[in-house]
Formats: sequence, C-alpha cells, structure tokens
Amino acid sequence: MNVSEKGLNLIKEFEGCRLQAYKCPANVWTIGYGHTGSEVHAGLKITQQEADRLLKNDLMIHCNNVEKLVIVPLNQNQFDALVSFEYNIGYNAFKTSTLLKLLNQKKYKEAAEQFLVWNKGGGKILAGLVRRREKEKALFLS
Repeated sequence: MNVSEKGLNLIKEFEGCRLQAYKCPANVWTIGYGHTGSEVHAGLKITQQEADRLLKNDLMIHCNNVEKLVIVPLNQNQFDALVSFEYNIGYNAFKTSTLLKLLNQKKYKEAAEQFLVWNKGGGKILAGLVRRREKEKALFLS
C-alpha cells in the first residue's frame, strides 16, 4: 500500500517543512518534513525540492515498515494513520508498541486508544503531539 493524499497531508501538517536543520524536541537533528539521519547536522540547508525528495524516500521506508509489521487487514485510513504514527515514533518504537500488539490481535478499537499514549517528546507532553495523536486516532477509526 501507499499513503494516500489524506495521509500525506496529515504528515505534512504535523511535521512542517524546515529547510535548515534544527533539533526537534527529542534533541535529534531534523530537516525537511521531519527527516532525520546521520547526514543531518547543524548548519545543513536544503531546497524545497530536496525536502520533497526526502519526504518521498522516507515515505517509502515508513510504508514498508507498516506493511512489514502489521499482519491484519487495514483500510486506507488505518494504513495512513499508522504510517503517520510510525513516521513520527520510528520503527523500533512502533515494533514494540502495545498499539501494534493489540492491532495484530485484531483489537482495532483498543489499538486506536493507544495512539493517545504517544504524546511526549523529550519526556514532556507536547500539545502538537496531543493534536497529532487525536487526528491519527480519528483517521484510523474512520
């Protein structure tokens, strides 16, 4: 599966796009639409075209991650919500999450409640993550 326009817009809305590297609330160097990696460092600048390319490449990885880890059927909205979620928390956190465990037991509603647990960055509840998780949960349940 690929992320739909709805999922893409959700990711763009909450990641935002910054063309100069910055440290996110979790103290990780980030650029573009939430892109992280060893190549991201202080002072790095990119163009909008590079940000779009990074997003496209990152989405392929995150879509594959969701497809690899989820073993139950998903509709497009569920897939989009999970890609947004995994894009934000990362593969390892998603792989070991209660959300994924419940989902793979076909406990869709219980799994949806788990989105709301992931609202912290750097150990603090962040309003932006609270809003993001509410939107991901709503999309997942629609």
